[in-house]
This record gives sequence, structure tokens and C-alpha cells, in this order.
Amino acid sequence: MPLFEAKNITKQFGNFTALDNVSISVPEKCIYGLLGPNGAGKTTLIRIINQITGPDSGELFINGKKLIPEDVHTIGYLPEERGLYKKMKVGEQALYFAQLKGLSKAEAIKRLRYWFGKLDMTNWWNKKVEELSKGMQQKVQFITTILHEPRLIIFDEPFTGFDPVNANIIKNEILFLRERGATIIFSTHNMGSVEELCDNITLINKGRTILEGSVDEIRKQWAANEYDLVFRGNVKIEGNGQYNIINQQFDNEKSIIRLKTTGNISTNDILKTVLKSGDLISFNPALPSMNEIFIRVVETRN
Repeated sequence: MPLFEAKNITKQFGNFTALDNVSISVPEKCIYGLLGPNGAGKTTLIRIINQITGPDSGELFINGKKLIPEDVHTIGYLPEERGLYKKMKVGEQALYFAQLKGLSKAEAIKRLRYWFGKLDMTNWWNKKVEELSKGMQQKVQFITTILHEPRLIIFDEPFTGFDPVNANIIKNEILFLRERGATIIFSTHNMGSVEELCDNITLINKGRTILEGSVDEIRKQWAANEYDLVFRGNVKIEGNGQYNIINQQFDNEKSIIRLKTTGNISTNDILKTVLKSGDLISFNPALPSMNEIFIRVVETRN
């Protein structure tokens, strides 16, 4: 049973349809990418999941039961927009948000000490939010999102404002949360992060679902008849009408070659030909990146 489901969600704002019969099914203990270009409907769906607004039609389920207002305590939400009070002290504010999520003061302080120590933030407790950089503010908001140990966590562009070092720290913490049993919906424009973190994705464009499934399976499905070959030593291959050479280079005593088939040729036939050229070390389908797939899918639907 999935931890979270949105079934046939439709939402209109006047004559504009933000979501048109969108469904997602998020397996337990996975990182689920919610992707799409600007204006696709991602933020609208996230707001509906958080019960900030309601759908015109469709249903939401968590743990197989319809989502109700009290379920807010089982959800953590890190929005793309900052939501901290600039004049309040960091510790005071974090404690306030923790108690809003149902934690006692004593338990909240205990957990805050743990996370402030883990993320090297202990000296920030008595600083005002306005004294912090954007990245530091995002760390505070990250902690307030996950402090009550929600089963479902929604991250909307969580790496905004971080330098590469701190972005990597947060990536590791997201993976750590999944290992501890959290289920995560992850919305981002960074396709590199999708490949690093996500198990499954749904791609929305113009309010409709246009692609969904596991990241590995989607990359295999969109492989464009291209193959990567690695030979021992300096080897060169010429196209022969059945395939073209996309690129080839010699690096570290190995020749790395990518070819693309032009007709109906089997991998066995390719191998019979290229094995004549030298000592073949590996031969694999050239899987497209999620960024390439994102662009190709969106462009074909526009």
C-alpha cells in the first residue's frame, strides 16, 4: 500500500485549469520526484496536499485513509518561499514551530539540540533570523520541517540558497530521513538532484501528468538507440550505414566510443562488427539523463 495517494485531482482558478485529473501514488519509504516546468501545477498540488487549498474534485489518501485536517501532524512541508520571522531569535522561533506541530516544550528542546548540533548550528540559537544568510535560514527551516518526525515530508526546491558543501549536507540528511522510514515528495528543477535522490517521479506539464514511473525504468525506456563502448588501447571505429559514431575519445589507456544505430540492427549484430576492431571491455545502452528526458518530453507536448 502506498503511504500517500492523490487520485484524479482537478483544480481551477477561474477559467484557468491548474490541475487536470492528476494522480500520484507515493510508495512508503521512497523519495518521489514531483517535476515540471514553471506553471505546470506542482505548487498547486503541493498546496492541496498540505490542505492550504482544496481540490475541485478528486481525493487524497494517507495510509489508505482519506486525508483529514488532523493529518497535518504527520506531514512536514518545506516551501520554496521562506517563512521565518525576521526579528525573532532562531531558537525561539524553532521552538514555536515545533510546539505548533504538537511537540511538548521539553521534547522540542531535546530534538532541537540534537539537530542544531548535527548541522553545526549551536551558536545560532540566540541570533535573529535577519542576521543569517539565505543558506543559514534554509537550514533553520529544514529543521523546523522535519523536527516532529513526520511520515510524509514535502521538499519544494530545498537546495535554494545553499553553497555546494551545504547542499551536499542536506542531500545526505534527506537520504538519512528515508533510511529512518520517512516518505519524501521532492519538487525541484535540478535534474541532477533527481538522478541522485529520487526513486520514482511524476512529470506534470500544463496541469496534466505526462510521464511517471521509476527513474531507472524511465531512463531505459528513453534510451535513444545509443550505446557506449569501451575498448582497451587506442581504437577507432567508422560508421557503416547501420550505425553512426556520435563521439570517440582516448583516455587513460582506453577508447570510449558512443554510437547510434540508424536502422533495424540487433545488439548481437553490432557486437559482431565492433569486436573486429579491438579488445572490447564493455558495451552498454547509453542512458539519457533526466534533464535530457525532461526537455524532450516537455517539448513534444507543447
